[in-house]
Amino acid sequence: MKALIQRVRRASVEVDEREVGAIGPGLLALVGVEKGDDEAAADRLLHKLLHYRVFADADGKMNRNLQQAEGGLLLVSQFTLAADTRKGLRPSFSSAAPPAEGERLFHYLLDRARAAWPQVASGEFAADMQVALVNDGPVTFLLEG
Repeated sequence: MKALIQRVRRASVEVDEREVGAIGPGLLALVGVEKGDDEAAADRLLHKLLHYRVFADADGKMNRNLQQAEGGLLLVSQFTLAADTRKGLRPSFSSAAPPAEGERLFHYLLDRARAAWPQVASGEFAADMQVALVNDGPVTFLLEG
């Protein structure tokens, strides 16, 4: 599993002009599920999402994690993260998990995140979503579970 994380001042996601998830300061995580991913990969990714140190401490250094910063976590499924872009000018999605498996693992990650942290929001799996964010920094990392 992969997550492109962005430290945000705020972020939200809409489906059909209806807001389905929003956070204030925290992390927006665009999540991609690949073939061969399993619950253990989701658990590793969640650990990184909650503990990756990307928030400033009193000295301005990135030494605090999401929980220490008391931030929100917005999870948005994005199968395009599983694209192979090494060849040609069109992405290949052959490494992406089949939709049913991607949905199952995304919801597993979401359920585990909600059990571990009270400030979790999400988009809707496989929906046409509009994501709005104010990137703080900008600070962006690609995490792999």
